[in-house]
Amino acid sequence: MTRAPDKLSRFNTVSLALGFAFLYLPIVILVIYSFNASRLVTVWGGWSLRWYTEFFNDRAMLDAALMSLRVAAVSATMATLLGTLAAVALSRGERFKGRTLFSGMLYAPLVMPEVITGLSLLLLFVALNAERGFWTVTIAHTTLTMCFVAVVVQSRLGSLDRSLEEAAMDLGCDPVRAFVAVTLPLIVPAIAAGWMLAFTLSLDDLVIASFTTGPGSATLPIRIYSEVRLGVKPEINAICTLVIGLIAVVIVVASLVAKLSSWRGESAAPL
Repeated sequence: MTRAPDKLSRFNTVSLALGFAFLYLPIVILVIYSFNASRLVTVWGGWSLRWYTEFFNDRAMLDAALMSLRVAAVSATMATLLGTLAAVALSRGERFKGRTLFSGMLYAPLVMPEVITGLSLLLLFVALNAERGFWTVTIAHTTLTMCFVAVVVQSRLGSLDRSLEEAAMDLGCDPVRAFVAVTLPLIVPAIAAGWMLAFTLSLDDLVIASFTTGPGSATLPIRIYSEVRLGVKPEINAICTLVIGLIAVVIVVASLVAKLSSWRGESAAPL
């Protein structure tokens, strides 16, 4: 006899609705007010695209947005590559001397306050006499986000059946070829999720970027923060709405890539 699926009680439904309202209602209000024609943020003046036009005519804000996108894309790619290699070393590598120390140092940024990380990187760049700008911010964001990628990919590797790799090696593949042909297609969804997480974390970061940036390389969060200190302008609502839309597009694309790669990996696994 099959058991009927449990239904949500009224209490659970109300709790779920309140939770979603707490998370998403401020975002919905921000998006709506980005189309406000009034110069006053709290006064509704009708629907208008005025502040989107203001944003695209604001050269300083556009430069900051482009800087953030460049930093996020490059740092997410570097973090995905390094984090995936680290996850493979911890999951597939033999027990090596210093493994505990390596994993502890890899995951330290997860619990390290960003102020300490940013100040440490600033002192490092000053000691190396490195000019602060695009690459210092990119390296800092790679350091921050690499551990998140490693956690995601390592959890996926831990759930895979290693007998698939062993079967490939029994059929003549060396370990590298077995990993590329069998394991890599199966962990592509985790790699895509790690890249997406690293991209959004880099796009959002303010503290570390403020320590490692230099003249002419301010990111969008830094620019928005400097503007908000003088008062919230309606243009900020338009910028934030565009960022929300960009992140939504990235999530959809990454999800499609992950599903397609997972389907290809699962269809090829029995072969």
